[in-house]
Amino acid sequence: MELGAVLEAVQGHGGAAEAAERALLRYNEENRAVFRFDPEDEDKRKKLCEGILNILEKDTQTSCQTACLEALRILSRDKKVLVPVTTKRNMQILVRLAKLDTVEDPLKRVSEFPVIVEALKCLCNIIFNSAVAQKLSLELNLAAMLCNLLKKCKDQQLVGDIKCFDLRLLFLLSLLHTDIRSQLRQELQGVQVLTQALESSLNVRWTGEYKAAEDRDRPPLSLQETNCAIEALKALFNVTLDSWNVHSKNESHQFRYMAAILRYCLLTTGPTEDKTEELHSNAINLLSNIPVSCLDVLISPSSQEETDIKYNGMNMRAIQILLDFMEKRIDKGSSYREGLTPVLSLLTDCCRTHRNIRKFIKAQVLPPLRDVSSRPEVGTTVRNKLVRLMTHVDLGVKQIAAEFLFVLCKERVDSLLKYTGYGNAAGLLAARGLLAGGRGDHWYSDDEDTDTEEYKSAKPNINLITGHVEEPMPNPMDEMTEEQKEYEAMKLVNMFDKLSRYCILAAFDGDTLYPSSLLFTEVYSFRECYNLLCRIRADFTAERNV
Repeated sequence: MELGAVLEAVQGHGGAAEAAERALLRYNEENRAVFRFDPEDEDKRKKLCEGILNILEKDTQTSCQTACLEALRILSRDKKVLVPVTTKRNMQILVRLAKLDTVEDPLKRVSEFPVIVEALKCLCNIIFNSAVAQKLSLELNLAAMLCNLLKKCKDQQLVGDIKCFDLRLLFLLSLLHTDIRSQLRQELQGVQVLTQALESSLNVRWTGEYKAAEDRDRPPLSLQETNCAIEALKALFNVTLDSWNVHSKNESHQFRYMAAILRYCLLTTGPTEDKTEELHSNAINLLSNIPVSCLDVLISPSSQEETDIKYNGMNMRAIQILLDFMEKRIDKGSSYREGLTPVLSLLTDCCRTHRNIRKFIKAQVLPPLRDVSSRPEVGTTVRNKLVRLMTHVDLGVKQIAAEFLFVLCKERVDSLLKYTGYGNAAGLLAARGLLAGGRGDHWYSDDEDTDTEEYKSAKPNINLITGHVEEPMPNPMDEMTEEQKEYEAMKLVNMFDKLSRYCILAAFDGDTLYPSSLLFTEVYSFRECYNLLCRIRADFTAERNV
């Protein structure tokens, strides 16, 4: 249907709203999947928005309101037509239709639910696309109205869509307006309200403090429940962005309670594999905002069920899910910064603070070394994949992967080098000033790693740079004449003199060579120089003793 004909029907409807409704229904059917609009029709679309809002201002039938709101939602995908829409009067019309302006229960008449849902959808589009609408939302105290509606959805049936778009609107407001984010956190008890919404979406049942019932036979969440949970997680992420420091016992309880719900969320599946991954991804993002001291609830004393993933008497199912999620994101091979760094950062913080979590993860990621015939970055194990990331082109990915492995090694340089090789670890050690060995700043328990017999026997032959046993290399001196040996010796003398004068060598003795400033290629040069010099010295010493 031509846009002009729709506009004529809407503007000239007079007392016959039925004609406008029929025209809008056809327009909606034809444009439901349209997201790009003809610039030449921009003025007509603006006038159509004005005409629709004039109809909505009056008391019309529910079916007509629904058709008008759906058309307005389609039109509001275009930022350029929102100028006539984003006035206080028009925003108040949508607030009224969404039943946000009433203190009474607006959810008694099921016939009004489609109107409420469409009005909330329109508000989502308009607020997302208009800075003016975002400011008006603060002026109208929209966040408080949404929290009030959310509380009324708590124990109601058949309100899933209303709850979902209420949560989405809270997410958008908290994302786009910092004042509303602060208002939600400080004035409106937004953390508590959103946590309760998440809990009801997941149908959590409690068996103890911070411990939810684990029913392995429960069916997956429905699509609507999953979407509601995802929107609640996203809104909570925005509201808790600055929650690293817990200042009161009440806040500590709130975050532990939230962490327990998130643990349950990790053990929950959605209707599809993609929805499950999206649910878990948002749960991990939110866990990253929770103070690390409150994350001990991710593990709990293990039950007697044989299917529990146990370690040291603790149930580690949630931690195993995090590890599986991490490996899956690594295997994707793309979008590491957005998809991988949150879970790696979370696991690093957990390992640094909670001993049982660190020991369990180390047993999975860095088991005792037995085969050192291949480079650490070569292979299909989780360790191999993480070591490869230590030399990734993205600095953020490289740093967090190296930090994770370093923490698993209790921030001991010798332990890290054993699992990664000097070349892969050089970037981290240089950044921390640990090229000469030592350990990081955090304290860990004094229990020592035990090397396998296979590793002990292979250790003398391991190349410290590459981290594996290399094939024996032929002695380059074997085919040199005496003149060539003397020439190479003088080159080495000059080279080491230059290195010393420029303070590139920090330590140099018979066993170890640590450069204070290096690139990966320089490490090879230093080691090769050292080996060659030792061979020359040995040859000349042997000749003098003859």
